Amino acid sequence: MDKSLDRRKFLKLSAAGAAGSILAGSGTLHASPSPLTKTTASNGIIHRTLGRTGMKVPVVNLGVMRVDNPRIVTMALDGGMTFLDTAHGYQNGRNEEMLGELLKDRPRDSFYLATKVSARGADMSTEEFISTFEISLERLKLDYVDILYLHGPSSREAVLQEEHLGALIKLREQGRTRFIGVTTHSNEPEVIRAAVESGEYDVVCPAYNFNMGNLPDLKDAIAEAAGAGLGVIVMKTMAGAYWDRERQDPINTRAALKWALQNENIHTSIPGVTAFHELEDNFEVMKDISMTPGEIGDLRLDRADTGMYCLGCEKCTAQCPQKMPVPDIMRSYMYAYGYRDLSLARATMDTLGLNGPACESCNSCAVKCTQGFDVAGKIRDIDRIRQVPSEFIS
Repeated sequence: MDKSLDRRKFLKLSAAGAAGSILAGSGTLHASPSPLTKTTASNGIIHRTLGRTGMKVPVVNLGVMRVDNPRIVTMALDGGMTFLDTAHGYQNGRNEEMLGELLKDRPRDSFYLATKVSARGADMSTEEFISTFEISLERLKLDYVDILYLHGPSSREAVLQEEHLGALIKLREQGRTRFIGVTTHSNEPEVIRAAVESGEYDVVCPAYNFNMGNLPDLKDAIAEAAGAGLGVIVMKTMAGAYWDRERQDPINTRAALKWALQNENIHTSIPGVTAFHELEDNFEVMKDISMTPGEIGDLRLDRADTGMYCLGCEKCTAQCPQKMPVPDIMRSYMYAYGYRDLSLARATMDTLGLNGPACESCNSCAVKCTQGFDVAGKIRDIDRIRQVPSEFIS
């Protein structure tokens, strides 16, 4: 593929190819899979093997991050999803606690579970990393997890950071996690390639959706990871859920999820849900990932419409005189206006260590967003959430 193609031209060509194959009756559109990828069907559910972990999982599972109703988790497990994804910091620990109560009476071999320890703070020692994870194990009421992630690094250096990687390796050697991985919301190709380079990581979990600007390189990096035997799990497939701040123009999230799964180097996905009807949609995708021309059209691949999803390119960070963590703030904005999850938006903002009102010291914004976002306006908008007492946000 000629990587000089601009993003929308590339996606438009992809969309045309997909529509053509479907109209010709071929059913689905596939990327070239790694030789290690195994796709099978059981009880109508499409399964893929998570790289060298050997874990055979449905192509759609449950991201538990925003779930506060344990019945959703029960329904997911009873409906055939076998992989649950949480993190130490989700809902200030309540997410792991909820799972601990729910899972304590289920056979341990009936589900897989992943949790994460944040990479924020390069000064976190191996011992601090391990003690944080031990709290997660206590909340989960488990002796081990199936995957433990280093959560959220955006550079090669952070992925290979000795203290963090050393902690992960030690915990794997102790049997308190079966496998180790890394998640990332930005600069995904570099992070994925660093995980491959390490020779230690078993799994990568990048953001991946139809509306990302680095798709050619990201697809190449994912193929490299799968070819090296790493499991590939994707998140953020919904691309923000809405095209607009006012939530009048929803993204076809079912189509977006199907789009991601056309890439057979992706072994599973962990879309978050908050309602039973969303979970039922995901059950349908779990059994049928074929895309109709209408669904492809719904994704607007031939239009310069980026919605609210920040690409996480990090070019803004270098432009900002205050070195604001713009991609993280934009992610909080998406949580608030796309997902309508004010608690998650506030929690994300609280982790950034901002002092005083954001952008207060600048008369004008020097950042030129590659997507055309009004960066300063969006920052000032979402920054207001820090002034709301936490007890008023649910």
